[in-house]
Amino acid sequence: MTKLGPDGVRLPGGTLYSGGMARNPQTPFGTVLTAMVTPFKPEGSVDYEAVAQLASDLVELGNDGLVVNGTTGESPTTTDEEKSEILRVVVDTVGDRASIVAGAGSNDTHHSLELARAAEKAGADGLLLVTPYYNKPPQAGLLAHFTTIADATDTPVMLYDIPGRAGVPIRTETLLRLAEHPRIVANKDAKGDPFAAQEVMARSDMIYYSGDDALNLPLLSVGAVGFVSVIGHLMADRLVEMRSAFLSGEVEQARAISESMVPVTVGIMTRTQGAIMVKAALDALGRAGGGPLRLPLLAADSEQRQQLAADLAPAGISL
Repeated sequence: MTKLGPDGVRLPGGTLYSGGMARNPQTPFGTVLTAMVTPFKPEGSVDYEAVAQLASDLVELGNDGLVVNGTTGESPTTTDEEKSEILRVVVDTVGDRASIVAGAGSNDTHHSLELARAAEKAGADGLLLVTPYYNKPPQAGLLAHFTTIADATDTPVMLYDIPGRAGVPIRTETLLRLAEHPRIVANKDAKGDPFAAQEVMARSDMIYYSGDDALNLPLLSVGAVGFVSVIGHLMADRLVEMRSAFLSGEVEQARAISESMVPVTVGIMTRTQGAIMVKAALDALGRAGGGPLRLPLLAADSEQRQQLAADLAPAGISL
């Protein structure tokens, strides 16, 4: 049955080992993870030097985990070879300082298997498996998809439940069955339903990470152990402080920190696609990771950049 650790978060059945280093079973992938953008050169190729610099910058900012080759990393438009090299660069750069979770999901189970095996070979500490999108499989198909991939490698899995993009949710009973798999240990939750998340956590050892920056504190309050964030590009340090305050019982302080991040969530996540605005912000700040995107995404125009500057100013970020 579920046990509680000293800080009040959930303990799964055993310690995970990855990359030759023991992971805390309460927080198997870390606590504050940023879903990294993928830097590109002006002509469109991956800028691997900037990938390394961005990964290092994010760890210095406070991230103890990174997600690479996810949606924010423009994974739909990077090749399998690019994904492997991006992962290798990040592992080589910060793999001794942070957990590295590799996006390996698609709507083709065979392709996801190939991505998962490549990620394991490249040294990933975990796999992020998004709900298969567009083809809208039934729940039995989701169960088979995720377990087939989890059976194929020794790398622990974080599910990614995001029905707004995938078109289908991972329902509670399916999540409970998936939680029985020894390598499916966590869920990145972007369902927008904190009670559904709480029910799964109450009935299983599934570990939850908030996958929606607008609900970071609410999900923390019902048992999530951390965040897979987009605004973490800019304020992982505040996410660390908010989590620490909440777990220390300083709820009002946690709420105040959360409120201080509202302008950033609005500016990055609600105006248009998140990767567009994160890259615009990084570019304006002169940091690695700013720059072009691959079609069908377009770089922020001047009006969007002006709005972004206005949005972020109240949070103390001057573009």
